[in-house]
Amino acid sequence: MRVLLLGGTAEARALAAELNPDVTVVSSLAGRVPDPALPVGAVRIGGFGGVDGLRRWLRDEGVDAVVDATHPFAARITANAARACREEELPHVVLARPAWPPGDAIVVGSDVEAANVVARNHYARVFLTTGRSGSAAFAGVDAWFLIRAVTAPDDVELPPRHHLLLSRGPYRYADERKLLEEHRIDALVTKNSGGDMTRDKVTAAEDLGIPVIMVQRPGLPDDVRAVPTVADAAAWVRAL
Repeated sequence: MRVLLLGGTAEARALAAELNPDVTVVSSLAGRVPDPALPVGAVRIGGFGGVDGLRRWLRDEGVDAVVDATHPFAARITANAARACREEELPHVVLARPAWPPGDAIVVGSDVEAANVVARNHYARVFLTTGRSGSAAFAGVDAWFLIRAVTAPDDVELPPRHHLLLSRGPYRYADERKLLEEHRIDALVTKNSGGDMTRDKVTAAEDLGIPVIMVQRPGLPDDVRAVPTVADAAAWVRAL
């Protein structure tokens, strides 16, 4: 059996390890992050060329099923994979880690809406964790930003006053709380990525009474089957 695993997440790496060596897994990474954490087994890096390119690749490689374990905000590849699998009549599942409960967070639909909330409330020192591409929406906001990303933003306009913190999770509660306190943060902006690797920043902010602006994740395509855990995805593959 040959499975295409759309990855780049901790869950994707765990699933590749769980299925190895019983299933031939080809993990696909987008290639946007230099020196990515690699899963066990075969790996391909780069895009497919849209839906048609993905369909050709699936046929040429003799793929029997597709597991989409990409980031919850990787909406384009998720939509392309759903359509390609539907047209090729291939089994397909999305490993969608559960979203965080919003609690008292200010929930918004986009980075632009989050930037508007920051500007409207006159927050002065903002911890921005929406990824390197999401930083551009805040370029015109009059505030100081602590921007955390895995790699430096390329060709993206950043806020005039900022400090760029390059690091990769997981992050722990004590460190997140210390970071918020040391930088005198008065607002946290985050995407609702779900999972445990980055949740502690939200908990720390809540405990310190710091407002949280949370960008809600995009919905999944219609008629797509989704499972919440690595174990569920592995069971789905083995049941085919």
